[in-house]
Amino acid sequence: MSSALAPLLEADGLAVQIGERWICCDLSLRLMPGERLVLLGPNGAGKTTLLHTLAGLREAQRGEVRLQGRPLTDWPGRELAQVRGVQPQSQPDWFSATVMETALVGRHPHLGRWAWESGDDMRIANEALACMGLDHMVERNILTLSGGERQRLAIASLLAQRPALYLLDEPLSHLDLHYQMAVLAHFSALARAGAGVAMVLHDLNLAARFADHVVLLDGTGKMVSGTADEVLQADVLSAAFGHPLRRHVIEGRVAFLVE
Repeated sequence: MSSALAPLLEADGLAVQIGERWICCDLSLRLMPGERLVLLGPNGAGKTTLLHTLAGLREAQRGEVRLQGRPLTDWPGRELAQVRGVQPQSQPDWFSATVMETALVGRHPHLGRWAWESGDDMRIANEALACMGLDHMVERNILTLSGGERQRLAIASLLAQRPALYLLDEPLSHLDLHYQMAVLAHFSALARAGAGVAMVLHDLNLAARFADHVVLLDGTGKMVSGTADEVLQADVLSAAFGHPLRRHVIEGRVAFLVE
């Protein structure tokens, strides 16, 4: 990757705390356009909290997060939403809406205050739905969707937003194996096209396959951050997860097995 490119996302000396418990201290990272960052750690380690801090949804106790070289705190909300997209863990459906109406929510940051969606917005939303295999149910009520369909719709809405940076909190929840691989492959393709992707994952083998960089939290405030090859080592992961793991290379791919 060219050194002339500016980092898309940066964290400098980031310290994040929940109550009396530190999630991480002195985290510094740089995510360039075209790179994928995975946040790993046991349940309750603070992965979602860290992702929300990187997204600007909560304040850090110390340090600074920058998007395209500009502090997140300096970004107006609508402008930030055009560049940074966030997919949360769950999407509560308070109101009835169609699949297409929900996908079009991703276009709202790009519309004027009183503007309606254009034909181009409809096309972009339909392309996003097609990516997630939902283009045949555009008139379906979202309250009738399964958990997996609703998760794919949330991802489609994010794809319709077309940000430069995607922040995904457990994007594989409720998805079967086919769609897990399809989702990760699609975001990898977006990264190859120049986007930045940061996501919370639980599967170590998928992280080994799809991550360029990893931040590993252990839930006690300790943290390991670096390239995937540096962090995804059996001793490092065993210490963080409290269970022995073995690292194998099978047909050129890294795989972890539980002892």
